[in-house]
Amino acid sequence: MMIISSVPRRLFIAVFSMAAALVPLCSVHAEMSAWADNEGGRMRLVALAPDAGGKIRAALQIEPKPGWITYWKEPGGNGIPPQVTIAAGSGVSLDAIAYPVPKHFFNGAIEDIAYDAPVTLPLSLTAAGKGPVEIDAAAFIGICRDICIPFQANFQLKLGPAIQSHPQEEAILQAADASLPKPPSADFDVTAHAMSPDGKVLSLTLVLPGEGKGEAKAAPDIIVTGPSGHAFTKQIGGKRDGATFKVDIAIGKLPENYAISGKRWGLLVIDGARAMETTLAFE
Repeated sequence: MMIISSVPRRLFIAVFSMAAALVPLCSVHAEMSAWADNEGGRMRLVALAPDAGGKIRAALQIEPKPGWITYWKEPGGNGIPPQVTIAAGSGVSLDAIAYPVPKHFFNGAIEDIAYDAPVTLPLSLTAAGKGPVEIDAAAFIGICRDICIPFQANFQLKLGPAIQSHPQEEAILQAADASLPKPPSADFDVTAHAMSPDGKVLSLTLVLPGEGKGEAKAAPDIIVTGPSGHAFTKQIGGKRDGATFKVDIAIGKLPENYAISGKRWGLLVIDGARAMETTLAFE
């Protein structure tokens, strides 16, 4: 894995307006688009026909080339999160994007939360009405190696009848769902959380899996997502006691006059081969 230097990355936003003008159009009368190609990788759209309630299972497949990365929903200190938009008036709306478990990459002070291998982002869509469905979508991602290249593509899919079987698309979507972090469970959960009065430290108490077998385990990887564009990962004084792990997370600079009361933040905990994602409510 080649980590990106800080200087070329600052060119990322500057070159976006020029590079984004080069937008490939991938249109196909099927449930899977053609691949859109870029110097650093490729991506395509996959979808199934809507169910009786108009819900559409879909996904954006991204395949970085070896040595390249693409970003999680909060990319860290650099980069941008994936963006998917549906054309207004298409009769289809985007409800949610889900994100498989990412990796942490460090190069000095530079931190990336990203993927260095093929990744599929599940999309939840809704179709209005009962007629034929055509998805008209635009996807924009950052894909990076020594430099970051903005990668944008348009996709159009005309979905066939739901009664038809599409095993390849179904297998892709099932694998994408399986790669997502799991919700809290009895052996993997947050039992307490509290923000310090000055808003600089978040204290967490976690129940972690896999203890009680005599093996020594390192601290889990913890990613706290606050306001949009903010991710906090620096751990202070983490300590395991059996299945319990207590740790403080350093909270960096928040937006001016930000009030945490009533807010809900995200939490992703990666402990070995397992990952758990939940929300933290602040009263």
